[in-house]
Amino acid sequence: MSAAHDRLAELIRSAGPVVALTGAGVSVPSGIPDFRTPGTGLWANVDPMEVAHISVWRRDPGRFWAFYGQRFAALEGKRPNGAHHALAELERQGRLDAVITQNIDGLHAAAGSREVIEVHGSIATASCLACGRRYSLADTRARLEAGAGGIPRCDCGQPLKPDVVLFGELLDEAAMSRAAALAAGAGLLLCAGSSLEVYPVAGLPDVTLEAGGRIAIATKGATPFDAHAAVRLDGDVEEDLQAVLARLSP
Repeated sequence: MSAAHDRLAELIRSAGPVVALTGAGVSVPSGIPDFRTPGTGLWANVDPMEVAHISVWRRDPGRFWAFYGQRFAALEGKRPNGAHHALAELERQGRLDAVITQNIDGLHAAAGSREVIEVHGSIATASCLACGRRYSLADTRARLEAGAGGIPRCDCGQPLKPDVVLFGELLDEAAMSRAAALAAGAGLLLCAGSSLEVYPVAGLPDVTLEAGGRIAIATKGATPFDAHAAVRLDGDVEEDLQAVLARLSP
């Protein structure tokens, strides 16, 4: 694997603008389950359409929050791991322009990454769709614990919705436009911890390739873009990114 680490380090040095695209696999070493791993994935034992769809939030907010309250609890206290820190350090060194992430956990920012595009939103806040008021994660959790029926409510009385993109919702247009522009301008799109199967984000590697850039993939399990990758790493994503960083650090 060291040859692949060397190759990726050289691409980062020479490829021009480098952008990272990260998925759930990057947060697994922090103790956050991914979505589809049999037995442990978030959707392994529950149908997301029955608990995490916007229609469920509208129709039965108690059922929605019974699930999402567990999601909040699972994310509480989690810290960035070596993969997050490696990407933050690459940005600090001027070798990485931005991180586009499908993750909602805020760990890239916690690790020190400054240019982070959260295309699926973030659990950092929740909003009232009736009056527009926004609440912090801590406030939302307190309202969840105190709320009748297990539903966090706005001061106006309406249920809160976490500021994440639920099933049945469109991704934020500004975030996706920014992500697409970064992918189009990237000399190298480093895809880490993502199956590259969830659209429209999974279309970003095509954007890079069609614009003449290259892609590198560091994730366990096959992806639809493996045959197009200039470098393919399939080990532990934390170890792989740390190994590449070591080759680039002064």
